[in-house]
Amino acid sequence: MAFPAPFVSSVHKIEDQWIDYNGHFNMAYYNVLFDRAGDEAFEAIGLGADYVKRANCSFFTLEAHVTYLRELQASDTVRVDIQFLDYDAKRIHYFEQMRHAVDGWIACTTELIVIHVDMSARKSSPFPPDVLANIKAMHEAHAGLPIPPQVGHRIGIQKK
Repeated sequence: MAFPAPFVSSVHKIEDQWIDYNGHFNMAYYNVLFDRAGDEAFEAIGLGADYVKRANCSFFTLEAHVTYLRELQASDTVRVDIQFLDYDAKRIHYFEQMRHAVDGWIACTTELIVIHVDMSARKSSPFPPDVLANIKAMHEAHAGLPIPPQVGHRIGIQKK
């Protein structure tokens, strides 16, 4: 199966109720849009809602690092570029960049690791072979992409 590099989500509109008292897109809702865009990529590799119902397995986020680069307003639309960085039998390490849908600038990024979970046991379990093959294909499609500067970013106050 061939995957685009990077995987690009559909366009998402900032909803009015997501605007905070500062007059801009509230930080919590960036994660809502990242989650929706991630669902599109995971659907493409066979880990969508149908898979969860059929296999009684899903995936949980283990870690997420968000970097806010530029504010968004109520009238803005965004798309999200998704890049698979690494994977193993149970986990996927991936990166998302939220871009202004019209002008293309990056508003926010997130780096995540998810783990495959057997919902009956509520324990990690290996991806099934067909899904693992799709993960491998997505990772290979993304192997030539540059690693964004926020990957592996360490939080702290930099001393000059």
